[in-house]
Amino acid sequence: MLYYAVVFFIVALAAGVLGFTGIAAGAVEIAKILFLVFIVLFVISLALGLKRRR
Repeated sequence: MLYYAVVFFIVALAAGVLGFTGIAAGAVEIAKILFLVFIVLFVISLALGLKRRR
């Protein structure tokens, strides 16, 4: 999932450089959402992993 967030971020950068501001804004929003989902899933899996260890 982090891979897709990075891909959308790169697409947003490329679109921004080329002047496609609408596409860049959309790609940035998708990248933000995917990154936040990744962080939430990472924290949940980390907490469950620590809980199982005890």
